[in-house]
Parts: sequence; C-alpha cells; structure tokens
Amino acid sequence: MPIHYDDFISSEEMRAEAWRRKFVLDDATKGVKPNLAHHALVKLTEQGHLAAVVTQNIDGLHLAAGMPEDRLIEIHGNGTYAKCLSCDCRYNLNWVRERYEATKQSPLCEAGGGYVKSATISFGQAMPFEKMRRAEQLAAQADVFLALGSSLVVYPAAALPVIAKRNGAVLVIVNREPTELDAIADVLISGNLGDVFATFQQH
Repeated sequence: MPIHYDDFISSEEMRAEAWRRKFVLDDATKGVKPNLAHHALVKLTEQGHLAAVVTQNIDGLHLAAGMPEDRLIEIHGNGTYAKCLSCDCRYNLNWVRERYEATKQSPLCEAGGGYVKSATISFGQAMPFEKMRRAEQLAAQADVFLALGSSLVVYPAAALPVIAKRNGAVLVIVNREPTELDAIADVLISGNLGDVFATFQQH
C-alpha cells in the first residue's frame, strides 16, 4: 500500500518506511538504461519535431537519454534525487542512504531541518502547479499530440490529450493495451513503444 503524503509528514515511522521501500526499489532496478523510445524522442526533439515531452515516469531515464531539461516536464517528479520539503534543497540519494542506513531514521535537511523526501509526487501531495500549467499550455498549442505508452487513466495528466484534441491537434495514441481515449484518437497504434519506434526507424 502506498504511503500517503500526510502520513509521511506526520509520522517518522512512515518517513523511515518510505526510504526503506525506496532503496529496495532502487536496488531492484539498478542498471536500467534508456531504451530505443527514449533515444528516439531525444532525436525528434533535436530535429525540432517535438516542443516538449511530458512524462509521468519518475525514473529519470529521459534525462539519462539526453533530453534537454528545458524540454522535459516531469509532472510526477524525479526519483533519482531527494529534496527538502521546506526549502527545496536538493540532495543526492547516496547522502540520504548513508544517513538512513546508519540510523534507520529519515534524514533531515542540513540547511533548515526540514523533512527530506524523494523528489516525486506522493499520493495526496499537490501536483506541481507550474509544470501542469506549462503542460496544459503546450497541449493547447500542439499541432500533433503523441500519447505514448500510457493507459490514460491517471488524471490530471490524462486530460492533456483531451485539451490538445479540443484545440485542433491530431491525437496519436501508441500503447500495448486499449486506452480510455481511443475513441477520440485520430491515429491508434497498438504495440510496444520500442518495437514501434524500431519499425519507424527502418522506414
């Protein structure tokens, strides 16, 4: 069961448990690298075909693939570093892990004593206003909106294709399974993103 943001704030036990789970997950996913789809999006951006990439993923793989930070909107945050909830000071995860493993307690910010949390959006935590505003503006201005590898059921992100469509964009959905918005798509492609981009590269 996910740890709710309010529980993280109110309970040291929950903060410590959140970090325990985080490091277990990090160990299990160590060595994961950007795939063909990540690299293809970087190439499309470099060629001037993509204004930006809006992602719900928190793995940092878009940045690892070379996506410019100013073209990437990580609306659910980034799990490759931590931040103080009070002053936004940024912390390397190794710094957090050393302190957690030494004490089995969640570390506090060295600058102001605030709670240090993975830089991701937890259940119950407010979505980042500026990032969502920019994502909605870009969706409204898009000529073509690509919805890639998403079931399109998690809001408010799932509203972005609808915003684009209402403002005249061509909506392209690529996913392995049917999505909630297939009925309004102009182009539907069923398949794994890596396979789809590999096919396009061959042509």
